[in-house]
Amino acid sequence: MAKSEDAGLHRRRFLKGVVAAGGATIAVPKATHAQTSAPAKGSTPLPTAATQSREREQPPVVERLTTEKTGSDFMVDVCKTLNLDYIAACPGSTFRGLQESFINYGTNKKPEWLTCLHEEVSVGMAHGYAKVAAKPMAAIMHGTVGTQHAAMAIYNAYCDRVPMMLFTGNAGPLTERRPGVEWFHSVQDGAATVRDFVKWDDYPMSLQHFAESAVRGYALSCAEPPGPVFLVADSKLQEEPLEERAARKLRIPRLTMPSQTAGDPNALRDAAKMLVAAENPVIIADRYARSQAAMDDLVRLAELLQAPVIDNRSRMNMPNTHYLCQSERAGTLIGQADCILSLEPVDLFGQLNSMRDQIERTDLPRTRAGVKVISISTHDLLVHSNYQDFQRYFAADLNIAADAQTTLPFLIEAVQRETTASGKSANEMRGEKLRQAYHNAIERARTEATFAWDAKPISTARLYMELWGQLQKEDWALVSDSDFSSRWPHRLWPLDKHYRFIGGSGGYGVGYQPVASLGAALAHRDAGGRVVVNVTGDGEFNMAPHTLWTAAHHGIPYLTIIQNNRAYHQEIMHLQRMANRHNRGIRTAPTGATIDNPNIDYAKIAMGYGALGIGPIEDPADLAEAFRKGISAVKTGQPVLIDVVTQPR
Repeated sequence: MAKSEDAGLHRRRFLKGVVAAGGATIAVPKATHAQTSAPAKGSTPLPTAATQSREREQPPVVERLTTEKTGSDFMVDVCKTLNLDYIAACPGSTFRGLQESFINYGTNKKPEWLTCLHEEVSVGMAHGYAKVAAKPMAAIMHGTVGTQHAAMAIYNAYCDRVPMMLFTGNAGPLTERRPGVEWFHSVQDGAATVRDFVKWDDYPMSLQHFAESAVRGYALSCAEPPGPVFLVADSKLQEEPLEERAARKLRIPRLTMPSQTAGDPNALRDAAKMLVAAENPVIIADRYARSQAAMDDLVRLAELLQAPVIDNRSRMNMPNTHYLCQSERAGTLIGQADCILSLEPVDLFGQLNSMRDQIERTDLPRTRAGVKVISISTHDLLVHSNYQDFQRYFAADLNIAADAQTTLPFLIEAVQRETTASGKSANEMRGEKLRQAYHNAIERARTEATFAWDAKPISTARLYMELWGQLQKEDWALVSDSDFSSRWPHRLWPLDKHYRFIGGSGGYGVGYQPVASLGAALAHRDAGGRVVVNVTGDGEFNMAPHTLWTAAHHGIPYLTIIQNNRAYHQEIMHLQRMANRHNRGIRTAPTGATIDNPNIDYAKIAMGYGALGIGPIEDPADLAEAFRKGISAVKTGQPVLIDVVTQPR
């Protein structure tokens, strides 16, 4: 039977009594008899009345070593109001107060602390999570060095317009920094390193300031266009005792989420007239859809106009099972169009123009003369100067600065009002031609996939088709890009739901896929346990193989397939182009861009991190069994890696 607290002296209450405010000392018991006799020989003389008086006036200083509540506890209270399920971090001393408060005071729930082995993983994990969960996740970095580690992942998220809450610790007052490491890891301006590629940042000077900035930051992060926000949590604010009187004065503002901007009705009426009057309208969807409802709206508009949709795959915008999804015919369709509607374009100039990568770079329009261009986008609402993610300027005929997802239902209504009976008939005729073109493109892709079917190294088409053979009966999600795999999943798999695909990295920073897939897999796990697949290059995976340890440690199941071409093949192609340009031949082009001699055993790496490792698979006949085994293990809750030795693309 446990002893009653009354039976002994409770540790915290004891210490609280010892180190009460003002350095109070433990009281000396009163003597029961007057001490008038002389002290015994050899004993310590009793203090005189004058000595006792001086001690009462100048009590000895007792260092305060414990406290019941700190500033970091209040910071946790603030974060618990922000709908954050997780906070990811590689441990660091600049946020030691916060970490302890999240774990103990906050009971490690809502948000739950996730352990990563590099700050780039922490941020990249939040990137992938947000694109599936449709809300921010938090990541925290260790001072100057942690922020520097995380910078590329933050840049990817900024370019991809993804919301997230980023925190860092910092030892502010110089008189309170320990000599040595705390100086190296502290900074005057905590956000200076990343300010050009975050949406907003702040360095709160008080706990009330932190509360208001955190709530403001969450709302700003989610407002279109979304992006990372960055807050510095001063270590003094984290670690100083929070007395009851001071705590009573603190207030956490209520979080109110902003409504998203819809297009001006007059502009939408003009856009509808232009689209309805067009003989060959084309819709280009880029960073458009954030939900299944947005996909459904795009289908409605496309069917209403019988207009082909080119999905640039920055998000899952248009089901490729629909005959109006004609992304593979982009060049032909743009060249024929007399009216183009672009939804959240990342690069409107690049969509409508081509540039030759030659000694003298020249650009040519891909469009015909007189084409009308309509843009609905939040692109112009978040433009910074230094980093050039905003691309080249293009003057659309109608530039509607609004959130395309929010605006599309109003545009649909405007198009319905403008459409006549004769217009519907013309649209149907156009639709029949598009239906036939769609089926022709599907057959062409299937035929091309059979080329080099039994080749070694394994063709990427064979990889994806063997994978589909094992995956087709599952509820699945692809959380990796396909640009470096000849776009086979978009050409061959049925991507029919919004969660099937999440788009690419945004900033093309190498290493995005392994870290974002980890966060995306976490969100899919919480959404009901879909089979999550990440097909990634060996160069990408080598940037962050330790994501597998975090997956194993936190029980995040997903399948990673290494498309192992044993090279940075994109760079080999660039070197070949330079060698040709300089008339030097391409024989030595792979130098400095291959990943061989020795070949890396990725299956062993995976097993070392606690995941199931399979491979290397070099015979295409072995793919089906390897994928069957991997998917089966994922369904039991394991992270799995399969190494497949492939052709370059």
